[in-house]
Amino acid sequence: MGGSEGGHESAEASKEEAQAGAYVEVPPMTVNLRSGDGKPRFLKLRFILVAGNPENEEKVNEKLPLILDGFQPFLRELRPEDLAGSAAVFRLKEEMLSRASRVAGPGIVTDVLIQDLIQQ
Repeated sequence: MGGSEGGHESAEASKEEAQAGAYVEVPPMTVNLRSGDGKPRFLKLRFILVAGNPENEEKVNEKLPLILDGFQPFLRELRPEDLAGSAAVFRLKEEMLSRASRVAGPGIVTDVLIQDLIQQ
């Protein structure tokens, strides 16, 4: 019985190691949003990029200026109504992940974790 418990623990450890990645915190971004009424609107965004494994952290940090540059045109085209609802946050994360992967390379960035998303 002791052997099966040990196997369970080692499977859990392997699973945790597989999920372990490196987290690259990005400096907060503030961008103008498009607004139809002419009033200035801003989006303040704080997020973390997840590198698929710890070895990729350096690659993400090296490419970070290019990744952020790729986010700028997309974020500036957003309208306040594009950010309404939970589905909007999911679409935002997916679009940011797609752009980060294009710059860094496939499998380097595996997720975007949004910490703060504030419209003003």
